[in-house]
Amino acid sequence: MTLPLVFHPIYSQLTLPVRHRFPIEKYAAIKEALLVEGVDMSNFNLPEAVDFELLENTFDNTYIQQLCSGSLDEKAMRRIGFPWSEQLIRRTRTAVGGTLRTARLAMDHGVALNLTGGYHHAFADFGSGFCMINDLYLAALQMLDTPGVDKVMIFDCDVHQGDGTAKLAENNPQIFTVSIHGEKNFPHRKQHSDIDIGLVKGTQDEAYLSTVEEALLLGLRNASPDAVIYDAGVDVHENDELGHLHVSTEGVYRRDKLVLDTCKKNGIPVAAVIGGGYQRDIPALVDVHMQLFRAAGCF
Repeated sequence: MTLPLVFHPIYSQLTLPVRHRFPIEKYAAIKEALLVEGVDMSNFNLPEAVDFELLENTFDNTYIQQLCSGSLDEKAMRRIGFPWSEQLIRRTRTAVGGTLRTARLAMDHGVALNLTGGYHHAFADFGSGFCMINDLYLAALQMLDTPGVDKVMIFDCDVHQGDGTAKLAENNPQIFTVSIHGEKNFPHRKQHSDIDIGLVKGTQDEAYLSTVEEALLLGLRNASPDAVIYDAGVDVHENDELGHLHVSTEGVYRRDKLVLDTCKKNGIPVAAVIGGGYQRDIPALVDVHMQLFRAAGCF
C-alpha cells in the first residue's frame, strides 16, 4: 500500500543556538531513513505554508500579528523557547501547513503521516514549549469542513499534556480531546481534555500499552469520531531526556500499531504527526520515530 507522507526541507532548516534543546535535525533525518528503507520519493507530498488569514481568523489576532512580525515581547518568546527569526515563522507556517495537508490526505487515503507536527502547547493567544501555532486544532477544524465529518478525536500520546489543544477545543463539542501523558511533567498547569490520563514516572511497556488501549477504546466509544488526529510523540521512550517514562522502542511500535490498526478496523481515517522526542543522539531518536512509519506499513 502506498501511504502518503508529508515533508518539506524547511522542517529542519532553522539555525538554533549551540546546545539548544530542540532537535531540529530529526525531521530531515527521518526522511533520509525512510528513503534508506526503500520508501519511494513519490510517496512524499510537499506542503504549503498555512495562510496568514486563516491563522488570524482562528486564533487571537494580536498574537498572530505580533508573532509573525517579530514584535512579541521577550517574555513571550522565552515561553515559546525559540529566538525569533523570519525563518522560524516560515518554518512554523510550513510545518502547520504540513499537518493540514496530512489531514486532507488522510480523508482521501485512510491514513497519512506528517514528518513533523504536534504543536499542542500553542494556545489562541500565546505559544509555549516550542509550540507557536496549534496544528492539531487547525487540522480538526479543517476535517470538520469535510462532508460527513461531524466529530474529530485528537488522540495525543506525547509525554507532555496537550494543554493548548484542550483549551482551544473546550467549547467545541465536535472536537474530542484525549491526552495520555506524564503527570509530573511539563506543563505544570494542566488543562482539561475530554479524557486525561496522567502516568507516573517510570511507567513501562505493559502498563503503558494497557492505558493507551483503554483510553483509545473509551474515546472511540464516547466520541464516535468520523476522523482521528494522532500525535505519536516518542518522548515516552526510556532514553528520552525529557520524558521520565520507561517505554521501549518496541513498546512505541506496539502503541502506534494499536492506534492505527484500531482506527483502520473501525473505518476511521487517521492523520498522524510525529510529536515530541528529545534524545540528543539524533540517529537513536530517529529510530524511535521510525516506529510510526513501520507500524503504518511504510516499510
